[in-house]
This record gives sequence, C-alpha cells and structure tokens, in this order.
Amino acid sequence: MGESLEDMLLNMKATAAEMARLDARLARQVVSFARASKTRRGVAEELAMALCMTKFKAQALLGHAEGLVDRFPRVLNLVEHGLVPMASAVAVNGAASWLEYDKAAVVDKVMSDRLLGKNPTSARRSASSAAARADPLGFEAQAMKRRENRGLFLKHGEAGVAGLSLESAPVEKVTAAYVCVDRQARQLKTRGEPGTLDQLRADVALDMLVGKQFGGEPKTHVYLYMDVLTYAGLRNDPAELAGHGPIPAALARHLASGRKTVFQRIITDPVDGQILELGRRRYRPKAGLDELVRVRDRECRRPGCTRPAQFGDLDHCDSTGRGWAKGCPTNARTLVGLCRADHKLRDVPGWRHTVGPDGTLTITTPANQSYTSKPPGLGGVDDVYGAGA
Repeated sequence: MGESLEDMLLNMKATAAEMARLDARLARQVVSFARASKTRRGVAEELAMALCMTKFKAQALLGHAEGLVDRFPRVLNLVEHGLVPMASAVAVNGAASWLEYDKAAVVDKVMSDRLLGKNPTSARRSASSAAARADPLGFEAQAMKRRENRGLFLKHGEAGVAGLSLESAPVEKVTAAYVCVDRQARQLKTRGEPGTLDQLRADVALDMLVGKQFGGEPKTHVYLYMDVLTYAGLRNDPAELAGHGPIPAALARHLASGRKTVFQRIITDPVDGQILELGRRRYRPKAGLDELVRVRDRECRRPGCTRPAQFGDLDHCDSTGRGWAKGCPTNARTLVGLCRADHKLRDVPGWRHTVGPDGTLTITTPANQSYTSKPPGLGGVDDVYGAGA
C-alpha cells in the first residue's frame, strides 16, 4: 500500500526543513567567503560564477546573508533549525535591514517570536511594522530614501517574451500611471478591440513607453542572428536575439523583414556560423572592427553575464593578459566584449584575463578558479562556456 496523503505531506515538510537548514549553512559560508576576500570588489561576480547564478542574484544573496548573520541571528537560527523557510527570513532582513544594530536586535527578538507559520509576504509586513515601532523617525526617512532607489528593469523570459519592472517608484505616481493605462485599455475593450484587459493594458503601456501615441518611433539597436536557410524560409532552426536567447524562426523572420524593424539582422552560414551579411536597417550605423567584435561576441564575455555587447566596452587582452596600456595590439583576436562592470574587474587585485589564439577568454579569480568563454556560434551560448578549478 502506498503512502497516505498525510505521509506525503509530512515528507514534503521534512524536505523543506532540510532545504532551510542548507540555505542557512550557505548564508554563513557566503559571509565567511566575503570577509576572507582581500577586497569587496568582485566578490559578487565570483559568487555568481561559482554558484551558477546572475550577478544580481549573487549580490542579493550576499546582502541578505550578511544582514541575517549580523543583525538578525535569532531569525537565522530558526532557519538553521528548519523551522521557517529562508525566504521568510530574507523578507525580515529586507524590511528591517536599515535599522541601527541596537534597534535591529529588538526586531530580531520580536520576529523570532512571530515568524513561525508566516509566509514571506506576511513576514515582510510584520517585520516592517516592528521596524516602524522600533524607530518611527527612521522608518519615515527610509521610506523617502527608498523612493530615490527607483529604477526600470528588463527581465528576459522564455522565447520571444520579456518583462519590464518599475521598482521602488513613488506609490502615488505608480498608482496614477496604472489607473491611466487601465482606463485607456478599458476604452479599447469597449470599442471592441480584441484581447483581454491584461493584454490591452500591456499594449497601451508599451505604446506609451515607445512614444507611439505621440508620433514617436522606437530608437534602439538589437542584434538578431539567424542562418541564411532559416532567413530564406527553407528551414526553421531557432534564431537568437542578443541578450535574450533563442526565438522561433517564424518570429525571427517577421522581425527581420518588418518595414519598421528596429533589429539589425545578422545572417550566418548554416554550417560554421560565420557571418554572411550584416543588415543595415538600424540606427546610428557603425562600421569596421568595433562592430565586427560586438556582433561576434553578442553578449558580455564573462560567463553568466547576458548584457548585450553593443551596450558594453571592448577590452584589449592577449595571451599574456596585457591590456592596451601595456602594448596589446588592436585587432579582432585581441578585443573582447565586456559590460562596463566586468571590464572594471581587470583593475581589481587577483583578477586576470587572458585571450588564447582561438579567441577563448579565460578569467582567473582571486580564489584561483578559472572560467572560460568563446565567441558563441549560432547554436547558442550553452555549448561554449566552461569552468574549472
């Protein structure tokens, strides 16, 4: 006879508790690693490559790990004993990390008594309330400060879709903006426009952002890669959008042939992936070596970074690790595309970049770990990145 539903649930709870204990152990290990490093700069990038996560995830992991270890040890202790999930502890840190240590200790005590059974949303609200009571004036100042950290972020999804996230913006403006978009979407729906309200809200918001409602047109430059046979419609291999990843062949052909397309199409040989044609339907044309390297590399060459190459820097580097200032020549073999943040890592003690004759970039970190990348072929980046001790 198989497991009962009760047994299944108890087993799942036991697994979740073990995951919480492991998360707490990782948090302490991350803090120990960061404090053993000679310099703070580059710690997040090294964690990102070692733990196979984005740099932003690594920065978040480092931030909440230090917060829990230093400010909320009682809450972390609950996680270590498998009593609450790490996500709920992270929510406490996020809501009250701004407090001075003595007042954080008060919230730590309060939340250690309140946290059991709370999901992350409830934990955040409870911790925010406790923090406001612990330091009312600081709570008010923190609310204003957080509005200064507003930003618009792009998040790539599955093939052909992405999202925009407006974070830490003034609540009154965000609410007003949503009401404005919702009102126009409902008017379109009343007039018989096809689509759900959610779809129409997205359409209205995007039209506003690109200035379409005011006679404007989007001005951008994105690389779209497809092989010549797919472009001709003779086969349907996926194409690739730099910074996003693979997209269906039909969507790629639609984008590449659109009358007002804002993508630069890059047609490649179906056998070896070599570039056959650079489409010229784009804004602010560039020619020569600069464009060749950016088109070849597609994205930042640090493994795991997906910042499109056209938005980053070109770095001089040869097999000895020389930069331009130390005599590295300028040619396609010695130039690699790096985003600005990863380019600056070269100036941090302990980081070393070298480029081999075949274009392989090797990044050696202060922890003596080596990560490699080659310019990707049309098949995508999965086959060309590797790491080793």
